[in-house]
Amino acid sequence: MPSGPRNNSRWRDALGSLSARLLVAFLVPTLLFVAVAGTAVYQLARAILEEELGTSLSAIAAATATQVHGERLLTIEPGDDVTGTRTWRNFVRLFESVAEASGVRRVYAVDTQGRVRVDVGGRLPVGTEMPELARDRLELTRVFSGERVASQVLFTGSDGRLYKTGYAPIRYEGRVVGAVGVEGSAAFFESLQQLSRTFVTLGVVALGALAFIAVVTARGLARPLRRLMTSALRIGRGDLTTPVPPEPTLEIGVLARELEEMRGALESRDRQLKMMLAGVAHEVRNPIGGIALFSGILKEDLQAGAHDEAGAHVERIQREVAYLQRIVEDFLAFAREQPLARAPVEAPSLLSIACELMAAEASARNVAVDIDAAPAVLEADGSLLTAALVNLVKNAVQASPQGGRVQVSGAAHGGQYTIQVRDAGPGVPAPERERIFEPFFTTREKGTGLGLPLARKIALAHGGMLSLTSAPGDTRFILTLPLGVVPPDLIPPR
Repeated sequence: MPSGPRNNSRWRDALGSLSARLLVAFLVPTLLFVAVAGTAVYQLARAILEEELGTSLSAIAAATATQVHGERLLTIEPGDDVTGTRTWRNFVRLFESVAEASGVRRVYAVDTQGRVRVDVGGRLPVGTEMPELARDRLELTRVFSGERVASQVLFTGSDGRLYKTGYAPIRYEGRVVGAVGVEGSAAFFESLQQLSRTFVTLGVVALGALAFIAVVTARGLARPLRRLMTSALRIGRGDLTTPVPPEPTLEIGVLARELEEMRGALESRDRQLKMMLAGVAHEVRNPIGGIALFSGILKEDLQAGAHDEAGAHVERIQREVAYLQRIVEDFLAFAREQPLARAPVEAPSLLSIACELMAAEASARNVAVDIDAAPAVLEADGSLLTAALVNLVKNAVQASPQGGRVQVSGAAHGGQYTIQVRDAGPGVPAPERERIFEPFFTTREKGTGLGLPLARKIALAHGGMLSLTSAPGDTRFILTLPLGVVPPDLIPPR
């Protein structure tokens, strides 16, 4: 039972394969062209040669008719061929010389009633009606009206060959008294048929060559496509580590490169997602543990009647909940793919807003924040850039010593706007510099490790870059962004 559907499926797969499609694409148009062109050429050549033969035979008949004396022809009576009268013999000699000179098979003369007067090559008795004339009634009607014509159809003789007849009128005293018929062999049709067979043979050879080329081409295309298909299926099954091999063919090579870039992006995103999930699990575990611990202590205190200490436990629980909420918000901010709402943004205003948002925390730590921003216009998402700058300033404020100073500056150069956030803290150790932009990497006890990775992600989304240079007493985060087009209303008057 299952073998039938499996066989049908195999046939469908075979017919839907690239090799089968190329084979059909190559062979079907070629086969149609060869068939139509061959038939058209054959029919045209046959029509031309047949017309030439008819013209030649009717010309021979007309030349013979000019040598026939109509009155003498009509004197030939039945039996003259038996007795061999002089008039009959003279006509026979004339027709035999015509047949020998022109190479025709048969020359004969008939009267207007279609009765034989002389027949060389057919040997019909004088006075008998020729049955062959029945097929050429229309042509004989025109001959007896004074025209010379050829039969419209070929006929097969007793030897199996094709023949055609040319007719011309015999005149006497201005009137038609009979007709001369000349039968000639259409021998050229044998050559034409041989040519047709040769054409068919060449067509078959050409189709075979095209089939070979189609199969070779299909295999040449199918191999790299099959490799790409294998790579795509491997990626679809979750194998994101095996690279997609490059392909030498231009178009397929582009497809392979794009597939490799997609695999790399998926691998990076998968690695990042696993890292983020692990980081979230790690970061969430601590506040949940604290909540569970202090809620248990709170329960015991309430049962024991120690209400005075309950408030402190509730505050600890609330701090852990707030920290947990911040983790979730930072995680969502980092994981969410937000489309950029680009608009012209004045750089000094952007830096001022970010610093104002950090003013309270800076004041609490007794850290001064200085701003020195050159005028420039950025084509950017103002809210996202503000979030990135807030993270940079916050990191600098937290790294600064009591009474320290954070310097935020901006300058335009070479089509780019460079923002530097500088602090005088202890700096970032060399081993940590390479990991500082990794999600969830942090050296602070209550840090989520998502602020700097989020800032770099926003910079990359704007076509910019975020980098770090650090030494004890001089740590700088450098944010580079492309300059936007200055609106006309922001251009200062001259």
